[in-house]
Amino acid sequence: MVVVQRFAAHEWPLYRHLRLRALADSPDAFGSTFAREVVRSDDDWRERLANGAGSRSDLPLMAVADGSPAGLAWGRLDEREPVIAYLFQVWVAPEFRGRGVGRHLVNAVIAWAATAGARVLRLSVTCGDTTAVRLYRRAGFVDDGPPQPLRPGSEIESQPMRLGLEPSADHQQSPGA
Repeated sequence: MVVVQRFAAHEWPLYRHLRLRALADSPDAFGSTFAREVVRSDDDWRERLANGAGSRSDLPLMAVADGSPAGLAWGRLDEREPVIAYLFQVWVAPEFRGRGVGRHLVNAVIAWAATAGARVLRLSVTCGDTTAVRLYRRAGFVDDGPPQPLRPGSEIESQPMRLGLEPSADHQQSPGA
């Protein structure tokens, strides 16, 4: 059984552990690097998660499978254009892959973005015939422009993707929510 839950601010050590594990496990999947993140202070990690956990425009998520942390994802509304949302930091621990954890995380961010009034959800994924690309395509994401470098100076390319969203009934009934 997979449960997706929002990180609470006090769970920053677990968030840090999962994020660093993700960067070490899949160094070519993220815009940041293990070397860049591992040197952050505890205060940096604490502040990052507190800001996200307490924000209406951020959604830091953790997947739990069989009672163990199994993955993470982060959704964010664009500050200037709240009809645009972003999905990033998606990662599933190797021991939980192939069990639908990624699908649960992606679906949770899709539902949240639609409820928040976003009309489009964007992401970027390392190019190739990968599990991540297949996950996003199955969720309905399509290519959104040409591939771009994963990071400045990187030869690895990432493909921007987008998913059109319909506003949820909850959002239509209560725009201030």
